[in-house]
Amino acid sequence: MSDAAQLTIAEVRAAAEAVKAAIDRHLAAVSAPAEADDPAVVNAYEELAAAAIAYDQILYEVYDEVTPFEVPGDEGSGGYTGPDQPEAISVLIRRDYLVADPKRLRAQAERVESSLTPGGGSDGGVNAAIGVLFGEYEPDEIAARCEEFGLEEGDSTLWVAATEPSDPGEWLPEPFDGADPQLLICRFDVSEVYDDELEALDPEG
Repeated sequence: MSDAAQLTIAEVRAAAEAVKAAIDRHLAAVSAPAEADDPAVVNAYEELAAAAIAYDQILYEVYDEVTPFEVPGDEGSGGYTGPDQPEAISVLIRRDYLVADPKRLRAQAERVESSLTPGGGSDGGVNAAIGVLFGEYEPDEIAARCEEFGLEEGDSTLWVAATEPSDPGEWLPEPFDGADPQLLICRFDVSEVYDDELEALDPEG
């Protein structure tokens, strides 16, 4: 084994030992009598998070493996940089759909809006139907009934991000321009990609 390889393996072991030491320091901090928002607990948490991220990174570089741990707020470059107690939050949702059955979609819209030309025509066809349905139903209801509306559910993501309180209508002209990954508190993704990965790991799936 080359000296470079030995050094790399030693670095992995050192990173693992750093995680163990950080766990001990964090446990000592949280188990000691303390007031709310104790700086010692905060510092121990941040040190443990940094050690875990460093270990995960070098483990991947050397062995192409990762840990099962995820540090909350470690989304995007630099991780979370927002306030611990945000004054307001923004919930950003994206849901993708395939227009699987345009005729069904159009028929559902015609039941809601009688002024639509039956079967589509000069009033915009599918685009007009989409406008009618999303104007009539809440997005959550469309998500729950997407097949009924001729839509096929695709990937979706939900972000909860820290933000500043805003005046009514202030951000409406450009509602998504302020999405900052470093203010992301948590996110929830739904995708067939993850299902495929799980099926690949389950020989009986």
